[in-house]
Amino acid sequence: MLARLHSVTLEGIEGIVCEVEVDVARGGFEKSLIVGLPDTAVKESTERVKSAIINSGYKYPKTQSLINLAPADVKKVGPAFDLPIALGMLIGSGAVVGSALNDFVIAGELALDGRVRPVNGVLSMAMTARENGFGRMIVPLDNAKEAAVVADIEVYAVGSLAQAVGFLAGQLALETTDVNLDELFNVASNYEVDFADVKGQESVKRALTVAGAGGHNIMMIGPPGAGKTMLAQRLATILPPLSLAESLQTTRIYSSVGLLDKNKALLATRPVRMPHHSASAPALIGGGTNPRPGELSLAHFGILFLDEFAEFPRHILEMIRQPLEDGFITVSRAKGTIRFPAQFMLVAAMNPCPCGYFGTDARACKCTPGQIERYLSKISGPLVDRIDIHIDVPAISFRKLRSRTDQLDSATMRRDVITVREVQAGRFGQNRMVTNATMSHKQVEKFCKLDSAGEMLLKQAMTEFGLSARAHDKICKTARTIADLAGAENIAPEHIAEAVSYRKLDRKL
Repeated sequence: MLARLHSVTLEGIEGIVCEVEVDVARGGFEKSLIVGLPDTAVKESTERVKSAIINSGYKYPKTQSLINLAPADVKKVGPAFDLPIALGMLIGSGAVVGSALNDFVIAGELALDGRVRPVNGVLSMAMTARENGFGRMIVPLDNAKEAAVVADIEVYAVGSLAQAVGFLAGQLALETTDVNLDELFNVASNYEVDFADVKGQESVKRALTVAGAGGHNIMMIGPPGAGKTMLAQRLATILPPLSLAESLQTTRIYSSVGLLDKNKALLATRPVRMPHHSASAPALIGGGTNPRPGELSLAHFGILFLDEFAEFPRHILEMIRQPLEDGFITVSRAKGTIRFPAQFMLVAAMNPCPCGYFGTDARACKCTPGQIERYLSKISGPLVDRIDIHIDVPAISFRKLRSRTDQLDSATMRRDVITVREVQAGRFGQNRMVTNATMSHKQVEKFCKLDSAGEMLLKQAMTEFGLSARAHDKICKTARTIADLAGAENIAPEHIAEAVSYRKLDRKL
């Protein structure tokens, strides 16, 4: 007897609907064969399914069975096919009758005792199911809230194979899983850190406010212990709250790689990723045999903090250049191309020299001019061009460190950032993904007009520092954000001057 069910496989973070066909023959020796480009985890499902069926109290068919996963030219990965295959075996052998499955998408891994374990990528599966006209899903209990955030689809959670069989046979009633999105955001959108924790560094907080308001990439240069990491970790606290669309896009990335907290149906705060400088290229950029997102994609709509920036291998840093411009990563393989989203703010931190104390009063620098030059040359000019703001982070004096005066906090900085983001939303229309930092060259010419004094100041900076055309646009974009923070309609010379002051590395490289 032939049974047909539907499930979803992931290709990167995108879902592909698959038809699970289970043909249980009337005769032949007991043997199960899976065809349709299954990976190792899918091939092994026959053993898990057999034990789960027997230990759930059902009879496993003693005849030959064939399981086809269509379309046959798409690689099927992961254990999510366990549950639909087991249900197909029971329907095909006559153990479950009268089941209408045309509107269901089913996913779940089976334990040997019949329990249904959670799987990765359920949010992408639910979005794919809705896009393809399916109205109902059967998913593991731990994945139910994750799938339920997708509107217009009924989600039924099961904890065991027996529950799924009882539900499909009409013997067990299951309630749909519902979530309150407003409540989820209110509970999970609080940060545990605040800029008030950082003593002093008012000039750096100003630069970070500019970076957050315009979505600009920023580089912090300073000695060890100056507070660069503390500042970077708190940048997300001043950014606008995640919208539902942004949260869904970010959450599906985390879900696809199994990094979503099982107690959270959605990511409600902007992610902050801090990979170590020893991270490999696939870990940072993404890829692998079965391509999966890397740290750049995990920082989507959030912060990518690269500490000890000059210690990263140069060839890996060069791979970041294209995502910084385009907002996505393309992984090409012989069988096809996969695109991962990677629209993030880059926050880099580095020491001014190998010992870390060049240009500071804290300690004497022991580096030779040649060592300093080689250290700074690890970061290429084209990469520096793509970083809008370079700011010095000085060492904190004892007096400031012990000061009891109130510090500039995240709430105050966030109000300024949100105000400027609203100005940009009005400027760029319905496309809220566009910020001052992501303006095209035509938009720069339209929205960053300068008066004669501003033109003269920018020309002088371009000539003196030998800046590129890209650096020219970066200065104009940063000046536009500074003008927005000041509530000015036009860019004034003082806004250009501040933007030029944020190009520290252009004077050293």
